Amino acid sequence: MERAPGEHVIFEGHPSWRSILSFYVKGVLVAVVVGGVAALVTRVGSDEVESGTVAIVVIVVMALVVLIGLIKRIATTYRITNQRLQIRRGVISRKLQQTRLERVQNVNTNQSMLERILQVGTVDFDTAGTTDSDFSFYGVSQPEKVVAAVDQAQREHAAHPAGLGEPPPKPAEPSG
Repeated sequence: MERAPGEHVIFEGHPSWRSILSFYVKGVLVAVVVGGVAALVTRVGSDEVESGTVAIVVIVVMALVVLIGLIKRIATTYRITNQRLQIRRGVISRKLQQTRLERVQNVNTNQSMLERILQVGTVDFDTAGTTDSDFSFYGVSQPEKVVAAVDQAQREHAAHPAGLGEPPPKPAEPSG
């Protein structure tokens, strides 16, 4: 992403690995089913199940599930700057969704009970004057920190609407 003069990144991240646990659980179930089918197919040709073949099939399916989950997670980037919010998705084809900070009217978080336990959730942004009502950061770790980053970005933007202000100094590290 090209940044405008004076624009700086306040938050950048990906969905948490904990947010795609359900994808991995479904993948394990698919691997078990595929392994069962492989066992039945190998048994049809002989009276015994070829456990080596079944194991290879299950391992390949699990490797694909892990790879797909990792790609899904890494291929999604959420960014908050002192001027805009941005969601970038995709590896081969790209989808870029962004909105200017002054258009953000409400910031809401949603967490199911399981998501609260896993410390992940969805941060949903209501934006003014857009038909694209689905502007959300899904599966972010500690969504309250994302809300705090948006609040910081809005304060900085209000202080320097043209984005020409310097980023605030980082807090000093405690000595000790």
